[in-house]
Amino acid sequence: MIAEKIQETTRELPCAVAFLGNPGREFTASRHNFGFQLASVWQLTSQLVWQSKFKGLWAQATLEEGKVFLLQPQTFMNLAGESLRAAGEFFKLPADGWIVVHDDLELGFGEIRMQRGGGLGGHNGLRSVKQHLGTDQFYRLRLGIGRPTRGDVAAFVLGNFSREEVFEIPRVLARAGMLLESTLREGFPSQSASVRKPSS
Repeated sequence: MIAEKIQETTRELPCAVAFLGNPGREFTASRHNFGFQLASVWQLTSQLVWQSKFKGLWAQATLEEGKVFLLQPQTFMNLAGESLRAAGEFFKLPADGWIVVHDDLELGFGEIRMQRGGGLGGHNGLRSVKQHLGTDQFYRLRLGIGRPTRGDVAAFVLGNFSREEVFEIPRVLARAGMLLESTLREGFPSQSASVRKPSS
């Protein structure tokens, strides 16, 4: 059974979602591209037309609750904030109205968490977003990839998921998409919301 904990939400709705990843076919299946992978399979994006602008690909989704701006930066990860800043300035988006979807070493594979602010955990994409938005008080949808038990961390995040993880990825992304959509429709959680992977 999926264990969920979603706190009482505020009335404030998110207005923008940025999915982080690296451009290029060689990175498509990498752990660092977990954000891009969610964008590619999420039901809400399936009928959208992505356009090239703001150093990225952008689209707009219309929900009953309002319009939501969606962005996939096409800079490399360590420059992702440039894309968010360009889009934010053009559309006059508040920095704290963003949800940034990214891979996270500090969570085990399959764990998902929505939170505001917090440490950057050495994530170059988050560091760039903080630099260009001028704050760390944006929301984050953290997609756990776990930490390597040995070897180089950079090689781990740029490497592909294991065979066992690939089998689980559709379920992980489905749960992540549900949490993301509920946040877009119901508002930001007043506290962190988490979805843990099902127990075996």
